Amino acid sequence: MSVPIKYSHQREAIVDYLKSTKSHPTAETVYENIRLIIPNISLGTVYRNLNQLADCGRILRLSCDGKNVHYDGFTHPHCHFLCEVCGSVLDMDMDFPSELINKAKKSSENTIKDVSIVFSGVCEACK
Repeated sequence: MSVPIKYSHQREAIVDYLKSTKSHPTAETVYENIRLIIPNISLGTVYRNLNQLADCGRILRLSCDGKNVHYDGFTHPHCHFLCEVCGSVLDMDMDFPSELINKAKKSSENTIKDVSIVFSGVCEACK
């Protein structure tokens, strides 16, 4: 569920960048790329905007390995793959088991807001 967020040129640049890549960048990588468009933007501004965008549902925040946070501009339900060697996060080309959320909601009194499926192993590039 997306909550409205006030328009900002900086936020829109971040969303546009994230939607243009499938690399699931970290905040530092987002910062380096956004600086090419908005040279005076600070790393703190990028972090703040990434958090606001994730909190309102416009982007995904992925904490796959417990070390790094990655961001995804595609918010539709989909699975990810984490390479245990290089740390890259990749989209999985497979159907998302949407019935999993319904089963979980029926079997638990907890309020389930989201689900994340992350497979791990070694990516093609690291093999």
